[in-house]
Amino acid sequence: MGTEERTAGPVRETNRSGPLVAFTRWMENLGETGFAYLLLTPVFLLLTAIALYPLLRTFELSLYQNVLSDPEFVGFQNYVALFTGEADARMPGTTTFLPDVSTSGSFPFVHVDGWLRSALAVTLLFTIVSVFFETIIGFGQALVLDQDFRGRRWVRAAIIIPWAIPIVIQGMIFYLMFHPSTGFMTEYLANWGLVAENNTLNDPASSLLIVIVADIWKTTAFMALLILAGLQSIDRSLYDVAKVAGASKWQQFKLITFPLVLPALGIAVLFRMLDAMRVYGLIDSVSNCTTVPSLSCMVVESFNTNRGLASAIAFVTALIIGITAMGVVYQQYKEGF
Repeated sequence: MGTEERTAGPVRETNRSGPLVAFTRWMENLGETGFAYLLLTPVFLLLTAIALYPLLRTFELSLYQNVLSDPEFVGFQNYVALFTGEADARMPGTTTFLPDVSTSGSFPFVHVDGWLRSALAVTLLFTIVSVFFETIIGFGQALVLDQDFRGRRWVRAAIIIPWAIPIVIQGMIFYLMFHPSTGFMTEYLANWGLVAENNTLNDPASSLLIVIVADIWKTTAFMALLILAGLQSIDRSLYDVAKVAGASKWQQFKLITFPLVLPALGIAVLFRMLDAMRVYGLIDSVSNCTTVPSLSCMVVESFNTNRGLASAIAFVTALIIGITAMGVVYQQYKEGF
């Protein structure tokens, strides 16, 4: 009886319970959101370490000249040379970092040659045009795939095929399509004035157009799949209510589909913009980095000769990508998504 009395009742915690008990009690008091962030903390720390160290190392290398042989600390000289045009002389061909408008007369913003030689301008133009058309076409494909029809699985598989093709093979396809001796597309597009009739792959405007079309052909499926995932997460009962209320197809799209798919659409656009701003392999396999310069091309082309300058270009590219990502995320956060 005495033993039962000693073991009955709740066990009191003492000061010797240890930090583990205190930590467990603290976790039990967390809300669902706080507990979710706690579980994601190791992943955040790992990703931060993986992404932050190369970025800081790149910034450190950008402050030096002659990184391999005799490192010389020059501070921000590489960045000054990059933005003042002094570094353009060390770039392959006539590639520049900023658009060259010195020979454009009284209308600098319509001087096409100066803009097509600029790696920054070409990268931004490629990103804006390709992502815009990929979003529009991918949205249309997602709307079609979201419907119930016979053979929908086969249509989905057919749309994914271009996305599954490696970049090198994709580049060779478009290279052969527009090659002077084997190409069959040059004549048709040249008749419409879209590409140069002769030496198409060495013409900056024509090559840039071909690279953009090749990127749209491949990665539209990626946009379609992400947008389709957002469409299929919409509650179908909302459409039933809208039909009972007499809403037209356009009203259903405007008031239900588009607002509810915007979060998925924003994520898809963000992923594609970040990937498009790092374009290199497609340019190198279709044309070359001298004809169609990009920021990644400048990094690769100047890496062997001047790693300090290449690191500066890489760090500026990372800053542009980071600012773009934060802008898209902030816009979605401001709109409540």
